[in-house]
Amino acid sequence: MLSRNVAAKNWSTKWYKTYSFQMKPRSTNFVSGLRYFHATFVNIQPMKYLAFLFSVLVVIGCSSPEANQEPSSNAAFSLSPSVDAARLDIYKTVRLTTDVSKLSEEDKALIPVLIEAAKIMNEIFWEEAYGDKNELLSKIEDPKVRTFAEVNYGPWDRLGDNAPFLEGVGPKSAGANFYPSDMTKEEFEGWRSSIKTSQYTMVRRDSTGKLQAIYYHKFFKDKVTRASELLKEASTMTTNKSLKYYLELRAAALLKDSYNPSDIAWLALEGNTIDVVLGPIETYEDQLFGYKAAHEAYILVKDLAWSKRLERYKEMLPGLQRTLPCDKKYRQDPIGGNAQLNAYDVIYYAGDCNSGGKTIAVNLPNDEEIQQKYGTRRSQLKNAMRSKFDAIMVPITDMLIVEEQQKNVTFDAFFNNTMFHEVAHGLGVKNTINGQGTVRESLKEQASALEEGKADILGLWMVTELHKQGEFGEADLMDNYVTFLAGIFRSVRFGASSAHGRANMLRFNYFQEKGAFTRNGDGRYSVNFEKMQEAMTSLSALILKLQGEGAYDDVVALMAEKGVVTKQLQADLDRLGAAGIPVDVVFEQGVDVLGL
Repeated sequence: MLSRNVAAKNWSTKWYKTYSFQMKPRSTNFVSGLRYFHATFVNIQPMKYLAFLFSVLVVIGCSSPEANQEPSSNAAFSLSPSVDAARLDIYKTVRLTTDVSKLSEEDKALIPVLIEAAKIMNEIFWEEAYGDKNELLSKIEDPKVRTFAEVNYGPWDRLGDNAPFLEGVGPKSAGANFYPSDMTKEEFEGWRSSIKTSQYTMVRRDSTGKLQAIYYHKFFKDKVTRASELLKEASTMTTNKSLKYYLELRAAALLKDSYNPSDIAWLALEGNTIDVVLGPIETYEDQLFGYKAAHEAYILVKDLAWSKRLERYKEMLPGLQRTLPCDKKYRQDPIGGNAQLNAYDVIYYAGDCNSGGKTIAVNLPNDEEIQQKYGTRRSQLKNAMRSKFDAIMVPITDMLIVEEQQKNVTFDAFFNNTMFHEVAHGLGVKNTINGQGTVRESLKEQASALEEGKADILGLWMVTELHKQGEFGEADLMDNYVTFLAGIFRSVRFGASSAHGRANMLRFNYFQEKGAFTRNGDGRYSVNFEKMQEAMTSLSALILKLQGEGAYDDVVALMAEKGVVTKQLQADLDRLGAAGIPVDVVFEQGVDVLGL
């Protein structure tokens, strides 16, 4: 029989494990805390209640700050001693422009209104990713460190595995700020709610400490209302009927979190030069479950000449889907009849797409039913792509690719590899073949990284197949292969916190194991053409199978084995950093930059 003290201690420990998630660690109102717990546990036995009160004292006295927030101190933040100051220079600033002389006066007037709406998406994403932007930035005195926080939308280095770079800040919560920082996976999965997995809800605790889901249009009411008003204003300024209709529907969607009608209208746009993608879209930020969509915006100017060059490829997609290098059952989903390939100059980024590594191509909408019924639009952001090629790909090539293959790294190959990466998102299956729901639902937080891996490898496979059909004329397929390898070195630097970074780690390790490339004694790499084709085909088949079967555990094991940076690869990446080669770009953008 246990002594009374031991029994009380054991019960107290059990209580702490069971109920401590309901504590609000940063709360300093002791009396309110006791009242809250008294109301919650008033029915427990008296002796246990005394033990419980003692536990409250211990917890309140010893609680640490929330993982996803900074400490409550008013002291200024400085760069963590463990962070090299050179880390602040990993981004190169480029001006985001286009030839505005080709725009109509109507389009020129439209852009500033759309930029104002995009800025609101920026503010919402700060809340989703971190919390109170102004509170954080006001405490950072060093302007260079403050700029780094702005680029990362918080105190965690997005291209450095989300490591905190401010002194005194803890690790980033896997669920960002979409969920309470003290919520466990088990608690979420045991919670009965019909909308908890909705892409458009924030999860919070109610006054009793229970979880509740709140739709974005309620949680961010003031912000989405203003953004909606701006889109409505923009809709009155355009004479393009399809753009007008889309902007009206998108404005309405923000107020009720129902985006499918406006997504379908977006796919039906015709004759417009200005385009805008705005709202909660990608789920990369939610690394806990991959459920929650984060707010972002792109404002785009269509490149009519380049878009016309790409039109012919969309008719080849159904044939490519039928010949994917995998068992037939993993390529049974039809390709939508309205697949579009367009090229744009992007003139404004905001929110999720502007955080850390910048997006250079977009494949939307994400809804699987819309994709199958209406198709998708694969948008190539040509000016952003060019900036990364010149600033990053070229110097990486000079350092890490053998001299005789450096000529094979070209912008055209980079453009094609990137374009068909986006096209490849539409291939394969969207729903598992064994009744486990969609691929995204069944693979949870692993879905994004594996999907990016699929798009990368199938994009190269598509280029190879089209090259066999003579679609690229006299172009050398070796250009695409060597550029692909150089592209791995570029993207793997995004780190393990990025879905794109993990996808590149997987591919690099798989290719190296299959002999697709070799590392020479001077630290440079060369592509083996035949073995790269073999590795490309076998990895495509593997990923399509994993997705088709919704094999969550197998994906976890694969990523644990191959989704890592080896010591040798890290040493080569460190050489790139020591040479001052930027990891990514940041944009100088806006009305003034455009001269409007």
